[in-house]
Parts: sequence; C-alpha cells; structure tokens
Amino acid sequence: MSQDFDPFVAELVSYVSDSRHSLVEKCLKLAQIFGYPNLSVTEYVDRLNNMGETLRDLISDVKNPTFLISTLNEYMFNTLGFSGNKDDYYNPDNNFLNVVIDKKIGIPITLSIIYIEFARHIGLDLRPVGFPSHFLVKYTEEMIIDPFVGGRILTIDDLHGVLNRSYGGEVRFVPQFLDELEHEKILIRICRNLKNSYTESFNYDLAMRCINFILNIEPNAAEEVRDKGILEARLLHYDLALESLNKYLELSPEADDIDGVLDLIKSIKERTSQ
Repeated sequence: MSQDFDPFVAELVSYVSDSRHSLVEKCLKLAQIFGYPNLSVTEYVDRLNNMGETLRDLISDVKNPTFLISTLNEYMFNTLGFSGNKDDYYNPDNNFLNVVIDKKIGIPITLSIIYIEFARHIGLDLRPVGFPSHFLVKYTEEMIIDPFVGGRILTIDDLHGVLNRSYGGEVRFVPQFLDELEHEKILIRICRNLKNSYTESFNYDLAMRCINFILNIEPNAAEEVRDKGILEARLLHYDLALESLNKYLELSPEADDIDGVLDLIKSIKERTSQ
C-alpha cells in the first residue's frame, strides 16, 4: 500500500477538500474509507438530522445560549443517552462517527462533532476547538464546553487541569489553544488517533493509510514523515524507510528523538548491506 498510489486515500482527500461537504459528511466518509466500506453517508446524515429536528421541536423562541446549551445537554446526554467512552477510550471505533451514532458512546472529538451538529438545529453557533489532548467546543472564548462529560461548561482552572493531567505540568495554557479548528485539521486529528491505534495493534497497512492521508494534506508534517519511515522499515520497505527518515532529519534537525532515528537509519543500512 505504501509503495503505490492509494485510490482510497485519494478519494478521501478529494472529498475532505470539497467545501460543499459538511464536517459530519467528511467524518462519515473517513469512517467509510478506514473501517466501514458499506456505510451510507446519507443514511447517517439523515439520522442526525432527524434527531436534530426533534431537539428543535423542544425549543420555544428562547434564544438565551445558556438555556439552549442546557436543553441540548438534556436531550443529547439524558434523552438520547450519549456518553464518553472512558472504559475503552483507545478503541479505534470511537473515531468513527457511524459507530458513535449507533452505540451512543465516543471520545471527545466525535462527541463534539455530533454536539455541534445538534446545536446547529437550534440556532446555536458552536465551534470546534482543537485543545491539546482533549477536543472541546466553544460558543465564545468565555464559554468552553466539554461534550465528553455531559456538556459541562469549563472554567480556566478546568482547562489548566486538562493540560496538567495530560502533560504533567510541562505545557502551559495559551489562548491559541482555544482557536477554532478547520475541517481538514479535525480529520487529521482523527487520523492520528487511528494511526496510533492501528500501530499498537500491528495493523501497519491501515496505519500507513492514515499517515498517507495526513501527508497528502500536510506534506511536511515531521511527525508523520518520521512515522512513515518507521512503518516502512517494519514492512521491510527499506529504501522508502530511508527516504522518509532522512527527510525527517531535514525537517527536524534538532528533534529530541534524533539519536533514535539515526540508530534506525544505521540499522537499516547494515541490514541492506549484508
């Protein structure tokens, strides 16, 4: 897969790059390409629309955002029963919107996408936030919402707590962490989740497909170039591995893992010279 043109990656890149498709449609297309080839994008879009219309019927003419968020939370998390998957967080299925819609359980990024879609039906303009390690939703810079924990509105202390739990105090909060994330970046984030899950389960072909999708969007994403080289080596594609690993050295000459990458390059050269 890594050596040849991948029509599945090309199809996904084309679909995601088309502004006529909604974020929900793009996420469903990703699920179709990576895990569920028989998935009907239209069917799941219609299901979400039907749920959103039911929510809209519950709302009067009240436009107060706090009231609307409260009603949305009640509907999504109590009436429909959506919740965060804390017991099996790293299951790749948590990244597939169709599975989350079916099972009503997911991770921050997929629950946030559904949350934003429901909010659209009641006139609430919410935005996706690519907060480090924990995807969030915002109404304003002062109203940050976490759909993974039932739509709770977070304080600045809560945000510091998320960073401390994930990075042990090594990452400090900056306002840019609350910037809106564009569609392609959201799909990249989902693919990184999938890449990690597939790599850990030794499904290198699907992990490579994730990397190739990301590199089609961001050709010089250093981490993905490095990981491509590592996977190529595991797949015994040594020439391709060296190509990617050497490119990583050019992109990130002062990276913390340079010594490890140099050791891998040395090991590959020793193998191929025997």
